[in-house]
Amino acid sequence: MTADEKKIDFAVGGQAVIEGVMMRSMNSIVISVRKQNGKIKVNKKRYKTLIQKYRWLNIPILRGVINLFEMMVIGSRAINFSASEAVEDDANVVDEKESSPKKQTKASKIFELFFFIFSFIIAIGISIALFKFIPLWVTTFLEGKSTYIKENYIVFNLIDGIIKMTIFLLYILILTFIPSFRRIFEYHGAEHKSIFTYESHKELTVENAKTFTRFHPRCGTSFILIVFIISILVYTFIPKQPDFIENFAVRIAILPLIAGISYEYLKISAKYSRNMFVKCLIAPGLWFQRLTTKEPDEHQLAVGLCSLKEALVLEEALTAEKTL
Repeated sequence: MTADEKKIDFAVGGQAVIEGVMMRSMNSIVISVRKQNGKIKVNKKRYKTLIQKYRWLNIPILRGVINLFEMMVIGSRAINFSASEAVEDDANVVDEKESSPKKQTKASKIFELFFFIFSFIIAIGISIALFKFIPLWVTTFLEGKSTYIKENYIVFNLIDGIIKMTIFLLYILILTFIPSFRRIFEYHGAEHKSIFTYESHKELTVENAKTFTRFHPRCGTSFILIVFIISILVYTFIPKQPDFIENFAVRIAILPLIAGISYEYLKISAKYSRNMFVKCLIAPGLWFQRLTTKEPDEHQLAVGLCSLKEALVLEEALTAEKTL
C-alpha cells in the first residue's frame, strides 16, 4: 500500500477566502493564503464542533442549524485572517509555508473580537434586508394589486422565492465583474478541485487537480439555492399573518427550521449523489456554480492543495495520538 492509499477516511469541506482557501476536516481548520511576495501563509488549528463536544445535539434539523452557525463564524474569521495576510507583504516569510502565529496583545484581541462581532452583525443585517425584507415587501405590494395573488398563498410564496433568487443571482453576477471577487471565485474552483482530487484517491498534485471539475455537489452555494427552494415549501404551510411586519417576523423566526431542513437535504443528496433522481435535484446547484466558481490557475490550485495537505497532517497526527 502506497502512502497515498493510506488516506484517512474523513469528510472535508472548504471555503474560498481572499487570495486563499480554508479547509475544514473532522478535527481541524486550515487557512492558506498567497501573500504578495508569492509565498503561502498557513494558519492551522485543531477544532471540535459543538456537536462533537455535546453528542446530544446531533439530532436532525438541530444539527443543521448549529453547523450553519458555526460555519458562518468560522468563515467570517477565515475571511478576516485572509484579508489581513493577503495585503501584507511580510518580509519575515521566507519559506514556502509560514505557519507561526503572530503574538497579540490583550487590547488587540479585544478590538479584533469587537470588529468581528460588528462586521458579522452588519453582514447578517444586509443579508436579511436583501433576501428577506425586500422580496417580501415587493410581493406584498404586488398582492395588493392582484386578487389572484391575494387568494393564492402558494403563488404568493412562489413570487417571493423567485424575487429572492433573482436578487441573489444578480448580486453574484455583479461580483463576477469585480476583479478581486472573481479571484475569490477562482479560489473557490481550486477548493473544489482539491477536494475532488482527495475524494478520488489521487495524489494531491496540481497536475491531478487540474483534471477535475470545479462543480461540487456539496458546495455551500448549492446550499443557499436549496434554502430558497425549501423556504417556498415551508412558508406555504405556515399561516399567513395579516400584517406585513408580523409576516416578516414569523419568516425570520422560522429561518433556523428552513436551514436545518436544507442541511439534511444536502446531507442526503451527498450520500446518494450517484442516484439519478438525486442528480436531477442537485443539478440546479451545480449549474449555479458556473457563476460562483471560475477555473483556477496552477498557483491557486497549489494553495488549495496546501490547505488540504495540512488538514490531512493534523488528522494523521490525531489518529496517531489515539493509537498510543
